[in-house]
Amino acid sequence: MPPPEALVQLRNVVKDYRSLRPLRVESLDLHSGQTLALCGFDQMTAEILVDLITAAIVPDAGEVRVFGQPTTAIADREAWLRTLDRFGMLTERAVLVEQFTVEQNLAIPYSLSVENLTPDLRARVATLAAEIGFTSASDLERQSGILPPLGRLRLRLGRALAMNPAVLLAEHPNATLPPDDAARFAGDLKRIVTSRGMAALVLTADQQFARVLADEVLVLHPATGTLKSSSGWRRWFS
Repeated sequence: MPPPEALVQLRNVVKDYRSLRPLRVESLDLHSGQTLALCGFDQMTAEILVDLITAAIVPDAGEVRVFGQPTTAIADREAWLRTLDRFGMLTERAVLVEQFTVEQNLAIPYSLSVENLTPDLRARVATLAAEIGFTSASDLERQSGILPPLGRLRLRLGRALAMNPAVLLAEHPNATLPPDDAARFAGDLKRIVTSRGMAALVLTADQQFARVLADEVLVLHPATGTLKSSSGWRRWFS
């Protein structure tokens, strides 16, 4: 059987972001159907890594390849947007419209007209909402701005999944959650990623959270850029 397709590859990447040292990643591979958790990235370096992978920025040295091509080979804005559509980004940087309901926020990826949803769009949104944990009509009618942290995270996850991406990129998704909610969300995220057959790269500082959802956990050594398996984790190819 051929090995799974490599969707994201980094080799000898260096990116200066005006800190004490540049971000270095010696080697990283994310394959189709794989979930990797990365530790050792703070909020800023997590954002830089995601921006490198999505080709929002390019490395100062080394190579980032996504879906088989170097990010430096993406020719124009249209090609970049087509590449970007294959990623779902679970991040606090994703803007929620606070005055909109959960249903309206989940409808935004499908339509800019969210005041009077068509029956087909409402059904599509309801299916997505149920998948991420909003299971009742009252859940969908809640104003997004008053959701608790777990609810806001679930809403951002729905937005990230709406267009059926091949790869989910998550920046410290559990940072605002208490331990019980983090454990619950980790289990839900693993279920969703597995059922969709997608790949996921999750950056987190919480190894217990990582243990629940990831096939493998890698820890960054910032000075060298090496990513080493955390002891005790099962390896994906075992």
